[in-house]
Amino acid sequence: MAVSDLEDYDVYSHLSDEELLQIAVERSLADIHRPPGSDQITSSSSSSSAPAAPAVLATPTQTNPNPRQRHDPPRNLYYVPPLQPPPSDPPEVPNCANPPTALSQFLYKGFKREVSPLQALIMNGDAEALMDLVRCRSSSLTDPDDEGWIALHEAAFYGQIQCVQILVRAHPDSVNKCNLKNQTALPLAAERGNVSCVDFLLKHGADPNIANKDQETPLFTACQHLKVAIVDLLLKSGAQVNRCCSQGLSALHEACRHGCLELCRLLLEAGASLQTKNIYGIQPFFTAAQHGHVDVIHLLVKNGADINGQAGDGASPLYEACKNGHVSAVEALLSLRADTNRSTKSGLLPLHVAVQNNHIRIVSLLIPVTSSVRVQRSGISPLHIAAERNRDDIMELLIKSGFNVNAKLSEDRSMMYEDRRSTPLYFSIYNGNLEAAEMLLEAGADPNLDIFNPLLIAVRLGWMDMTMLLLRYGADVNAQISTQPSSFPSAFLLNMECLPMLKLLLDHGCDARPCFDCPYGHKPHPTATESRRPSENMQLNRHEPARRQIQFCEAVSSTSFYRVTGPIISMLLDYVSHVRLCSRLLEVLDSHSGWAPIKLKALPPHPLMQLCRLKIRRLVGVRRLKLLHTLPLPARLIRFLHYDIHYSLT
Repeated sequence: MAVSDLEDYDVYSHLSDEELLQIAVERSLADIHRPPGSDQITSSSSSSSAPAAPAVLATPTQTNPNPRQRHDPPRNLYYVPPLQPPPSDPPEVPNCANPPTALSQFLYKGFKREVSPLQALIMNGDAEALMDLVRCRSSSLTDPDDEGWIALHEAAFYGQIQCVQILVRAHPDSVNKCNLKNQTALPLAAERGNVSCVDFLLKHGADPNIANKDQETPLFTACQHLKVAIVDLLLKSGAQVNRCCSQGLSALHEACRHGCLELCRLLLEAGASLQTKNIYGIQPFFTAAQHGHVDVIHLLVKNGADINGQAGDGASPLYEACKNGHVSAVEALLSLRADTNRSTKSGLLPLHVAVQNNHIRIVSLLIPVTSSVRVQRSGISPLHIAAERNRDDIMELLIKSGFNVNAKLSEDRSMMYEDRRSTPLYFSIYNGNLEAAEMLLEAGADPNLDIFNPLLIAVRLGWMDMTMLLLRYGADVNAQISTQPSSFPSAFLLNMECLPMLKLLLDHGCDARPCFDCPYGHKPHPTATESRRPSENMQLNRHEPARRQIQFCEAVSSTSFYRVTGPIISMLLDYVSHVRLCSRLLEVLDSHSGWAPIKLKALPPHPLMQLCRLKIRRLVGVRRLKLLHTLPLPARLIRFLHYDIHYSLT
């Protein structure tokens, strides 16, 4: 029915558009709320002033979501908003000033739901009321709302095919009219899967290649929402299959992302390109692998997809499948001979990213087919990543597979860390992972390869078990901190206020004698300055000037040690022979009346037993102190050599 065929009724000529719309809506709602058996009852306003409209074949009204969510419909498209106000709201009381008309009820509900009268009419699929507006040539049908939507947009969105037919026939030129987002009615219908609306619009001049502001065509939108039938219609109507959105994505990218095999077939048959790249250099095959869609992977390979096509950052399809944990996709790619040694621009291989994301099954698949030379060339071992991320199970698998537990980070990767760490063991110690550290040490990890000895971390943080473990496997107990030089072992400087830790270090050969080698002796010392405690996160700054060596007497006399200075000095004296206390240490001991015996302890002569124990331990050497129990000596003597038996030296 064309507009020119419609009779221009004089009864409507004196009414405004707003009044015409109210009459149409009131009639629509009166029909909806008419009780059963009251087909002859009509509202006074519509029956007395308006002629009967031509009969329109009724069709079931499509269920509609909340109109406020039309641009982002909920997952459940069958949600029906309640027509009545919530029960908690006070009921509307009819009175002379508020008569219970259909229009007043609609206005109340419309306010609650923020639905315009025209939108409500279209949502309800009231073709008869819409025809009344068309006959009256109401401008409301073509006037855009604040989002640029006209009546045809609404009808297409809500899938009201009769309304679409009426509006297109009444206003043929509106079929390609765009809203503020540059959307015509076609993509709105396509997005919602309204097949009949899409078909009608295409047959009546809708352009399938008008893109929205994001350069998304109706075809792209239909693929985005997995509307296979609509994609078929659009392709048959001339939709350009390789048009891309502003992000460079094609319709095939979207079909691959969802893993819709049927859509992919349709697009490929229509000439979709497998080489199209988005702004990140990603091809459709990459997208299919990225989301683990095995069937799509095989389909695209049969059609000539590049199985090793890399993204802008160098990531391959296999790399992405490994990163996201798609075991089946990885197996498929490996069966298709994907390159397992193709690295990203940062040098990482698929094996690295599988370890990083804790995909142990994928790691086991990649180990046999990954080149050890390429791993070494990358500058980082999978063991480094496993240690840093506390992937203990993967670490065990890598060790059993023969990965080098003493592999070191390349110089450029090591410089990414302020402490210049380089070994897997350092990562595990830094994380406090005792089990992983023990696993590495048992497999032959050397605890003395890093610039900052991992033992110093364990000591500073007071981790007794970790310290004992490292000492048992030969960690250098006398290691120094290059950025914090001291005249005595750095381990003392880090945590000597913890007496159990101090004794543990001394028992394992930490040299106490340099603590008493003071260049000032009995002479006056320079004014004491508060020594800076090394931070827990050791840092290496090659541009920082070298610092003056810290003397033990300076460190132990600082305010942070004033309560334990005496016990510290007393314990150290048990592990040295003839030494002399400098004037600073004597001054500190004199400051506490209970520490007078410690001064006597330092005076000669020393007991012969102490001198013999020190001589034996010195001959055995620091690295072999753990073997003292193998000497052919009585158990009590062995315990004495280990300082397990207390013996008074005063």
